[in-house]
Amino acid sequence: MLNSCSDPSALHGLSWLLCYLTTGKHMMFYGSFGIVLILLAVTAPVALIFGFGGALAARSTLAPLKLLGRGYIAMVRGVPDIIFFLFVPIAMDQGLEYLKSRAICPDPGPAWTGNEFHVCAAAKIPLGTSPQFYHEAYGFALAVVAFSIVYGAFAANVLFGAMQAVPRAQLETAEAYGMTRAQVNRRVLIPQMWAYAIPGLSNLWMILIKATPLLFLLGIEDIVYWARELGATKSQIYSYPHPDWRLYYFLALLVFYLVMTKLSEIVLARINRRLSFGQATAAGEALRKAGA
Repeated sequence: MLNSCSDPSALHGLSWLLCYLTTGKHMMFYGSFGIVLILLAVTAPVALIFGFGGALAARSTLAPLKLLGRGYIAMVRGVPDIIFFLFVPIAMDQGLEYLKSRAICPDPGPAWTGNEFHVCAAAKIPLGTSPQFYHEAYGFALAVVAFSIVYGAFAANVLFGAMQAVPRAQLETAEAYGMTRAQVNRRVLIPQMWAYAIPGLSNLWMILIKATPLLFLLGIEDIVYWARELGATKSQIYSYPHPDWRLYYFLALLVFYLVMTKLSEIVLARINRRLSFGQATAAGEALRKAGA
């Protein structure tokens, strides 16, 4: 906060607004935009790894692995996202604390008593005496896992379909040249599939952007939390009293997401154009005709 903002009651007009927008809570609000960007930057590649593993498992010739891959795709896609977003963090948190309690608690006893979950204080993750930053980082990590599992299943479905779309003749030709299944996958199938996968992955990226406000439901102080907190009516007991301004705060979030979406469309269109060049796809055929 600026030095001139030490007495908010003496401020008026633009000076009042400038001081209001530089309070500590507003700085946390601005920082929460970074939390959303970090979530996207971390979740996207992790979800893609989950999806890639699920797609390869679904195509496996080993029945248990194939069942695991297709079961993962079907189970997660068939359950509402919000259920997984709420279930996964709780299940992982209790599971980790249970395992830790078995290892370090002198007399762990039953962890579940009726509907209550209890472990010794030393088994808490993080410990009750840990700085607030550790609690926030741990909650964020659980959120990343939840997002990655859910959107990894959707990515697996997209990648599985893309692998199926690669012309079978190309795979058979590679096999005829003596390539093993692993070599065919690595040298032919995977490089070829991206041209078919990018449109679906692009849509999935847009959905992931729209899903980031679900962080609010996981107890993380994200942009939705701060927009609601700062925009709500503040009476005279606050340093900067104001009426209900939630409309303006949520309008700022709307603009933020529209800008994110537009930038994503530009980048994804360029990636799609590059990967489609020379491919036997609708996009590749359009590029060929445009260059003819």
